[in-house]
Amino acid sequence: MKRRRISQTLLAALLASAVAGAAPAVGISGRAAPVALNGVYSVTFNLQIRSTLPAGTTIICRARIALNPDGLDFGNSQPASIPTETATGLASVNGPTATCATEIPFSWTMASSQGGVVLSYEIDAVGNARSAPMLFKSSTRQGIGAALPAPGGSANLSFNLLF
Repeated sequence: MKRRRISQTLLAALLASAVAGAAPAVGISGRAAPVALNGVYSVTFNLQIRSTLPAGTTIICRARIALNPDGLDFGNSQPASIPTETATGLASVNGPTATCATEIPFSWTMASSQGGVVLSYEIDAVGNARSAPMLFKSSTRQGIGAALPAPGGSANLSFNLLF
């Protein structure tokens, strides 16, 4: 009899844990448990250079990702800041074309993984004019939506730009 009662208790505990594992984790407040978001964005800029840049010009690309605020669940309060990550790369120039690549690793813990990220970038052609740094050309863009990669995965983003 005791053996049967222990088996029934064990079976009930196993069933309860299986049901809890199938449902989304919910915290004390009744909200979903935080989600770990991590991975890498590989961003490549393929540039068609339309103007003549002075010898010795360096092309720098910066890419920034931030969680899309439209997909975040703030509840009753705003977070101190929206998670962002930034990376910088230097272009390899080959005549009238250049390629600049960056890799942006990220690891965030958030209330939700909905909404993806928003990408912004800046590409600058800089050099020296009379021994002082000078900006010859610049291109920027903000608000480019992108999906989150699978957890621990990577997403490849490529842009073909006239520069």
